[in-house]
Amino acid sequence: MTFFWSRINRNRSGKPIILFFNDFFGRPPDTESLAHHDCAFTTDRRVLRKAAAVVFHIPSLQKSLRKFNKTRKRPGQLWVAWSMESEVNYPLLANDAFMRNFALTMTYRRSADLWCSYLQKRSALERALATPVPAKPANAPAVMLQSSAIDRCGRNQYARELMTHMKVDSYGRFLNNRQVEASDRGHQTKLAIIAPYKFCLAFENSIAVDYVTEKFFDPLLAGTVPVYRGAGNAAAFAPGDNAFIDASKFAEPRELAKFLTELDRDEDAYRQYFKWRESGLSTDFERLVSAASKEPFGQLCEIVLAQHETSAGRWFWPRRA
Repeated sequence: MTFFWSRINRNRSGKPIILFFNDFFGRPPDTESLAHHDCAFTTDRRVLRKAAAVVFHIPSLQKSLRKFNKTRKRPGQLWVAWSMESEVNYPLLANDAFMRNFALTMTYRRSADLWCSYLQKRSALERALATPVPAKPANAPAVMLQSSAIDRCGRNQYARELMTHMKVDSYGRFLNNRQVEASDRGHQTKLAIIAPYKFCLAFENSIAVDYVTEKFFDPLLAGTVPVYRGAGNAAAFAPGDNAFIDASKFAEPRELAKFLTELDRDEDAYRQYFKWRESGLSTDFERLVSAASKEPFGQLCEIVLAQHETSAGRWFWPRRA
């Protein structure tokens, strides 16, 4: 097979094209926020033949596999598997045969080629550390904010049983018993709701290695202790020692409720969960924050540009003999 020079993988401005092949849970991916990169991000599948890289949102792709199976990968084109959702909920991510279709993975797994982390930006973490732990005047020791009913690990029944043994204020649609009194300003409102409580129930919808979401990090930002049920390696994502309570260490919800109730009454023991704030972020967590600061789509653009530079700006396509 012979090859010839082609520039059809760039748009009119000379930028390499990165195409989002499918939607993001029914919505088009936000390409405007990526306009500052040296690549042209688009959702227009008419440029599929010209795209240097094609990004497939795997959770949404499960509903359109027939269209995917009919799609032809162009020579030299990079296919990218993108997901921040658990492989337990979307088993295509754990299907080795299927994943061999892709040159790069862009997921929550730290082993991914491009890591999509739920970690907050360093500036948000530094602001949190500079802010004293807020007072805890709430009438209940724990708060929960869960709206989704998705459950692949028994978290819903666990929460129901836990709430029979201790008082929990639930602001989400799931097991709702409290309403947001102020206007909802998104993430800022969420942190404000969490802050007056000593504990925040942080239960993932499934349990998978590295699947540590905002449920773990938001209470830390708010100055509250996360009661975490999720990834077995969650400690690797903690900003320091003794920063959270691991629900898996307790045999049943009743035992966890007893521990939290006793800790709620012991101020000295409770304050130990904030010692990490005094010493600052651990070295391992600092490394994690640095790794997470690399914007994955920016990294993808750099890979595409590097690929072009490696071939001296050339893009090769097969020529018929």
